[in-house]
Amino acid sequence: MTDTAEPPVSRFPVPRLSDLPEDIRSRIEAVQEKSDFVPNVFLTLAHRPDEFRAFFAYHDALMDRPGALSKAEREMIVVAPSTANQCQYCVIAHGAILRIRAKNPLLADQVAINDRKADITPRQKAMLDFAMKVSARAHEVAEADFEVLKQQGFEEEDIWDIAAISAFFGMSNRLANVASMRPNAEFYTMGR
Repeated sequence: MTDTAEPPVSRFPVPRLSDLPEDIRSRIEAVQEKSDFVPNVFLTLAHRPDEFRAFFAYHDALMDRPGALSKAEREMIVVAPSTANQCQYCVIAHGAILRIRAKNPLLADQVAINDRKADITPRQKAMLDFAMKVSARAHEVAEADFEVLKQQGFEEEDIWDIAAISAFFGMSNRLANVASMRPNAEFYTMGR
């Protein structure tokens, strides 16, 4: 006999929506209304309301910020380092978002498997090379790295965005791994 019980969302407590502060419950319900499901990251982080608010405030500041990076490029910056950090949740969830934002069902898998062989522009390759360096070896970032990006048309603010997104999701990847956060089944088929 096989066990058909759904695996837990997280190894940490997951509160009921009805028990959450109004601002957090409203945000989660808005996401649920838009996507027809609640991404597990919201449920996992909701058990610590102050951290939930801080996490999503910084997430939104980075991912929704106007600038030269497209929304699809911002998602690429999440997917490539998340792969290097072996974060199943972020690779699957942000891969789904990348497929939708890029309007390309292949790109997220290409970036996740090997961003250096993905069908992306030289500008995007330089962007991801820098994001990967920030993720794994930020102490080695040097002026030469900035010059490569500037040659591809990135301004100082764009470079900050690449670094900040990579660094933020490095933290997110580690927390998701420690929490054993499971990707929602819905993410696997989105944008395909």
